[in-house]
Amino acid sequence: MPVKTKKIEKTHEEPVFEGRYTEAIGGRKRSCARVRLYEEKKEGKQIVIVNGKTLQSYFPTEEMRIIALDALNKTKVSSQFSISAHIRGGGIHAQAEALRHGISRALVKINEEWRKKLKRSGYLKRDPREKERRKFGLKKARKAPQWSKR
Repeated sequence: MPVKTKKIEKTHEEPVFEGRYTEAIGGRKRSCARVRLYEEKKEGKQIVIVNGKTLQSYFPTEEMRIIALDALNKTKVSSQFSISAHIRGGGIHAQAEALRHGISRALVKINEEWRKKLKRSGYLKRDPREKERRKFGLKKARKAPQWSKR
């Protein structure tokens, strides 16, 4: 009996980035982003690929896209770089912030003068807040069961 094979079609062609890049790692909560910034030869042609998808398809809301690319907008170099990122873990909001953290670190590697502006915005510090673990005898981390006198 012949084996049936399924042909998988790609929804979009992933562009192949060429040339030199600067790599950095960003994090937030449980998400980790490995970011590569490629210098664009042609001004105004920025491509952002996250986990093999475009930025618009990976982050569906405009708010998440603004958070992710805010470091580029602060330094006013949004059209000079194309970005390739691999993100894993966490929720979608934490992934956007991890991407921003990684982009900020990569920008500082490229130009040390941008450090002051990015640090003032708080983009170079990994946000240390994480979910507190649940303790036994409690419903959540700190929520206790209802107390009754009798």
